[in-house]
Amino acid sequence: MSRTTRTHTIAAHLTSGGLTALSLNWDEQQEEKDPGRHERDGFAVRQQHDQTGTLVVVAGAYGPNWLRTLAEVSGRLEQPHLKCTVIAAAPGVGDHEVMVRWATSTELQDSKRARAQAQAPLIALLRQQDAATKAAEERQALEDACQSGLW
Repeated sequence: MSRTTRTHTIAAHLTSGGLTALSLNWDEQQEEKDPGRHERDGFAVRQQHDQTGTLVVVAGAYGPNWLRTLAEVSGRLEQPHLKCTVIAAAPGVGDHEVMVRWATSTELQDSKRARAQAQAPLIALLRQQDAATKAAEERQALEDACQSGLW
């Protein structure tokens, strides 16, 4: 069972990532102050209970390019240091929303393993390139010292 997730925590993570927080409680006075609010991309968060009864956060993307904003929301919240789980297909969640909750230790370990597997080919290539560079430098150092092999 997951811990309770609060809206202000998730909103702070998203705004620190450069996303714009939008308020969904607009009245006519605010519309006069900001008539172009529909032209901005941003997010809004709300609380909801999941199937287990745990309080979770639903983050929604709004604006003309809401699909890009939704991808940014998901990408930001799935960072390893934030320790959140993002679920796109959950009951009570719309197409433009994702459910966010604190990740369990099993989920964190699985995501760490998946990241390591995805990065393994790149790490192997970098190590191979480093070994080739080091061998070339050693060979050049021996040649500079006039100790090259006789063959």
